[in-house]
Amino acid sequence: MTASSHTLWRFHGGVKLPDHKAESTTEPVAAAPLPQRLILPLRQHIGEAAVPVVKRGEHVKKGQLIARSDTYVGAHLHAPTSGRIALIGDQPVPHPSGLSAPCIVIEADGEDDWGDSRMPPIEDYRNIDPVKLRNRVRDAGIVGLGGAAFPSAVKLNPRPHQKIDTLVINGAECEPYITCDDMLMRTQAETVIAGMHLVRRALKPERCLIGIEDNKPEAIRAMTEALGGEERDNIRIVPIPSIYPTGGERQLVRVLTGREVPSEGLPADVGVVCHNVGTLAAIYRAVVLGEPLISRLVTVTGSGVHRPRNLQVYLGTPVADLIALAGGYTDDVERLIMGGPMMGFALASDAVPIIKGGNCIIAARAADVERPGPVMPCIRCGECVKACPAGLLPQQLYWFSRARDFDKAQEYSLFDCIECGCCAHVCPSNIPLVQYYRFAKNEIWSQERERRQAEAAKQRHELRRERLEREEREKAERMKRKQAAAQQTAPTADGGEDPKQAVIRAALARAQARKAEQAAQDTTAAAPASENDNENR
Repeated sequence: MTASSHTLWRFHGGVKLPDHKAESTTEPVAAAPLPQRLILPLRQHIGEAAVPVVKRGEHVKKGQLIARSDTYVGAHLHAPTSGRIALIGDQPVPHPSGLSAPCIVIEADGEDDWGDSRMPPIEDYRNIDPVKLRNRVRDAGIVGLGGAAFPSAVKLNPRPHQKIDTLVINGAECEPYITCDDMLMRTQAETVIAGMHLVRRALKPERCLIGIEDNKPEAIRAMTEALGGEERDNIRIVPIPSIYPTGGERQLVRVLTGREVPSEGLPADVGVVCHNVGTLAAIYRAVVLGEPLISRLVTVTGSGVHRPRNLQVYLGTPVADLIALAGGYTDDVERLIMGGPMMGFALASDAVPIIKGGNCIIAARAADVERPGPVMPCIRCGECVKACPAGLLPQQLYWFSRARDFDKAQEYSLFDCIECGCCAHVCPSNIPLVQYYRFAKNEIWSQERERRQAEAAKQRHELRRERLEREEREKAERMKRKQAAAQQTAPTADGGEDPKQAVIRAALARAQARKAEQAAQDTTAAAPASENDNENR
């Protein structure tokens, strides 16, 4: 069966956007040079931040573990190059808040020396044990490279009740300007396909569907050639319509399989696991070459740079270095964005580093930046409802979020919102709807953290109280045992007596006898005087 005969489904909503992709695909992919200083945030993934395992001043090798995460949803962090740990502390990081966060800063020594830090390559990788594969992916610190940065090892370990029958490979790259996945498939299609086979080995799905938007003919051709004669009913490359956000995980699952991921559920709940093409390439390098995730492909584009292109970049490289490699800024740059124009966020400075989920840097000129008019009241036109790809009621979520009625917002499936921006894009009142949803989610997460901390404090108090009560009980038990032992050594019914008690009793008897004898003597001596006294009366 050919790709063209595969049945496609339609997801609700979505918008058609100008893609602006040709600007950054005219030049071949180039490797960015090693920077002098790399800034590595400890939290580059969904989940808790990694914990440093190195100290300031320590010399590290390329690929060496520098921070580890022992939580289930977490990712380790490795040194992208060899050098000295210059700082462990807060640094500016790419985040919508513009705030600083804990980082490890490495001053490169220029040697780019692996030492013995490279993980042992697995030669017989085609027959790799699924558990061994999951451990390798976790050890390598691999996360989803499509932007979400969800730890990939978790996706390779579905729950027992989740029977995975379909593996979906996400090559859609639906957001405007971003082309790193497109260029990866054009230039490293064999690596992507090899990574796909590794994941298939772990999950054992019945079929594999590779979804690529139909505006990427070169990538489709390269992937088809790399797959060779393997394209058959259970492995298929499927061109899909270029509608934003087709590349969203839930939306892509719907388009390729017709299945609806349940509210607040996961694709695994309907038998599907989805991986990005960049993630597959990283898995291949970790297994076959022994390389942890220390670099990634990044699109540097926008009319605010002279030379849009795609670069293979060391993680931790300052954005300013990439701008320089793209020919530098034009004179009228208005905004610097990490990610795409719909789901990305503005950067406060180009001193922030590239992170694992940083797939694109857009330098936008004033003419490229959408300048909505003043925010007006909601007119309940319903355009946001038509555009929402998650099938939500954005205007209701807006009201609840604005009123801080978070319980009601959750009733209306706030956390099913993928923050794609379609609702805000079509809103005639220029309401920044996604900002309200992000605010509500952050407040709910904050309240949940506080609740968990309070529960943990209560649990610690209860455990302490139980411990003290247990110690008191144990003390009372010891006293009872001691008293029982004393009673066992007391005189018995047949007249037996403790020798020490007998000695004490004898001494008391002798003392009492002496007192009685002395009293008798005193009485005898006093008797004559008493008689004379009576006679004189």
